[in-house]
Amino acid sequence: ASFAELSGRFPHCAGAALYVKEAFNSERLSILVGILVILAGLVSASALVIAFAGYLHIFFEMNTLATIVVVCLLLGSIASWGIAESVFIAALITVIEIGGLVLVIVVSHSSFNELPSRIGEFVPSFDSASWGAIYSGSLLAFYAFIGFEDMVDVAEEVKDVKRNLPKAILLTLGITTLLYMVIMLAAVLTMPPRDLAASAAPLANLFEHYTGSKGLIGVIGMFAIINGALIQMIMASRVLYGLSSRNLLPSLLSSINSRTRTPLVATLLATVVVLILAVTGQLVTLAEMTSLIILVVFSLVNLSLLRIKRQTPVSPDSISFPIWVPALGFLVCSGFVLAELLALF
Repeated sequence: ASFAELSGRFPHCAGAALYVKEAFNSERLSILVGILVILAGLVSASALVIAFAGYLHIFFEMNTLATIVVVCLLLGSIASWGIAESVFIAALITVIEIGGLVLVIVVSHSSFNELPSRIGEFVPSFDSASWGAIYSGSLLAFYAFIGFEDMVDVAEEVKDVKRNLPKAILLTLGITTLLYMVIMLAAVLTMPPRDLAASAAPLANLFEHYTGSKGLIGVIGMFAIINGALIQMIMASRVLYGLSSRNLLPSLLSSINSRTRTPLVATLLATVVVLILAVTGQLVTLAEMTSLIILVVFSLVNLSLLRIKRQTPVSPDSISFPIWVPALGFLVCSGFVLAELLALF
């Protein structure tokens, strides 16, 4: 909701870094947010590369290290190819992955017949161990929703941006939440949570349970994963380019290739960092790191909207939410961050 309102108030590229700059008039804080967004994108991409390697093992017994290296080089090449080509590939894969999620829901619909008799399984007990597990799961589940905030980085290319972009953000979150909730219910009603947690490709295993084959959904799952990694790498390289073009990072990162019209040096740096993280990291750890970084950014964005709402009235043609919305968002996001930091120490 905060991103939706801010995208209407400030219909420009730069997203979270711009919102923080407008709220606090601090170049340093704006740079920090930009760097955090870059880190989140790179860590997220590396987690997705590892997940892709897991799905690939459904079909082939391949060396994990070799798979990661090849995938990172392929993603870097696509991101360097050209923005029009990269966006076309990303859009095409998005259509495929949504179709795959709908297909999983269709084949597993019979599982919902058990929901009335098993509803008690979804009510947690009040002991600390249960709620600790819920907290850990919530932080990891938050990772599944990351990405909508990147929509604000193309604000200047949206028609009637003050009206359409906020609606697009809210619609995206609504559809994503519905799809994930339905699939989560089907998975938990069908397979023991212990088996789901141990699986490298739980969606494929769920599909196999009902159809006897996991090949199709495995391929779609790989498309979905690789698409997410590609988008995050493109985003990170463009933010690197943007900060460099504002003289906030070395000028070499803002160099544009005359043929591809893409920031090749920034893309190369992003590719190398993703490769290193994917080789040295673990999937769950990287996903939790991404969630933690993004929660810090979201905390600052909510705090920025709180400050902006007190300073500047919203224009009549922009969407607006009650002040308690960013206040609640700040408390929830910062609470997650604080709890995670306390757990580390």
